[in-house]
Amino acid sequence: MLSRKATCKSHGQDSSYFLGWQEYEKNPHDDVLNPSGIIQMGLAENQLSFDLLESWLAKNPEATMFAKNNVNGGSIFRELALFQDYHGLQIFKNELVEYMSEIRQNKVRFDPKKLVLTAGSTSANETLMFCLAEPGEAFLIPTPYYPGFDRDLKWRTGVEIVPIHCSSSNGFRITNSAIENAYEEALNLNLKVKGIFITNPSNPLGTTMNQKEFNILIRFAMLKKLHIVSDEIYAGTVFHPKKFISIIQAIKTLKLENSDIWTRFHIVSSLSKDLGLPGFRIGLIYSNDETLIAAATKMSSFGLISSQTQYLLSKLLGDKKFTKIYVRENRKRLEKRQKMLVLGLKEFGIQCLKSNAGLFCWIDMRNLLDSDTFEAELKLWKKILYEVGLNICPGSSCHCSQPGWFRVCFANMSEETLNLSIHRMRAFVYSIGHNQAYTSNVNLMN
Repeated sequence: MLSRKATCKSHGQDSSYFLGWQEYEKNPHDDVLNPSGIIQMGLAENQLSFDLLESWLAKNPEATMFAKNNVNGGSIFRELALFQDYHGLQIFKNELVEYMSEIRQNKVRFDPKKLVLTAGSTSANETLMFCLAEPGEAFLIPTPYYPGFDRDLKWRTGVEIVPIHCSSSNGFRITNSAIENAYEEALNLNLKVKGIFITNPSNPLGTTMNQKEFNILIRFAMLKKLHIVSDEIYAGTVFHPKKFISIIQAIKTLKLENSDIWTRFHIVSSLSKDLGLPGFRIGLIYSNDETLIAAATKMSSFGLISSQTQYLLSKLLGDKKFTKIYVRENRKRLEKRQKMLVLGLKEFGIQCLKSNAGLFCWIDMRNLLDSDTFEAELKLWKKILYEVGLNICPGSSCHCSQPGWFRVCFANMSEETLNLSIHRMRAFVYSIGHNQAYTSNVNLMN
């Protein structure tokens, strides 16, 4: 009695990534009520700078209480409560593009007319798939990639994903051969390739792309006439922002503003990761393609951001003194917390990929596997989940081509809880007799 969409198995939520969440929800850790419960290290959420946001709200009550009058002298409440079209509040879009420029060191500027608001980056990514590809057509994605993309990009759109297999031998960097192999694989599967989808900074690696990688990516996209979607939702989490290159900056470096690639790259961003506001559902699409922007704007009516949220955040982002302080302090806190996890794991022989962004580390536990297989990786993952009480994300759910890598989040908990997590992992490693550091590719590790 239900549709094929409702009963199909292609929703992408049957991976170990989502299964770990289900187990956590059955037995969540609590310092007082359930101290032996599972600690959630699979959630890429930023809770490190809430005090800064709460302090701003306390000093600016008019932003939440509708006390500020509009230009006509009436209450702002009525203006926000009445119907808003799907283009969004212009004042919010204006402040949003200025903030996007600020976290990119003002090396690039954004036009609010080329921006579409969506209810989170999940909605933005799916909307782009609807606009760029037909069901059965494909996007190439470098591995490892966020497990949720198997749901977000594929489930309702019918778009296929073909992995670009990257290797730990060069820090999982994109290479010419990797892209070419993925493209040929798609052709062998009788799939028409419409574009390449990247996350920069990377989830789950926590690394940023360099200009060499962009040169490879952009030239290949131009040669094959492909779109490029750059998911940049972690741009505000880069510890040292001068090292971050947005795709728009990379294209300008190559002086390609007048080429056809200028209308075939598209940026996804949000306020979920750097501002720590995933519950506010603030996502966006940015593109130079006017037809795409028009279509995506119409599609956004299926997932609008409330006018109240837009109003509140226009006030917050409009306080330039606050945003500068917040961005700088948030980056410092993220880097400090990342180092805490890296050094804690290193003490008992677990190395992390060298990273400079994000809310997680990509950790190497290949030396803890019984064998060099994904079956051994899942066996280890289950021990860590059920016996150690840590929900981490196995690399196989991220389509990593090498078993033994895991994503571990560090910003969604208190410092005390992170210390407890490290203590639990240390006890586990010593209990199985593996306390020697893994030394291969040491130059790529923290």
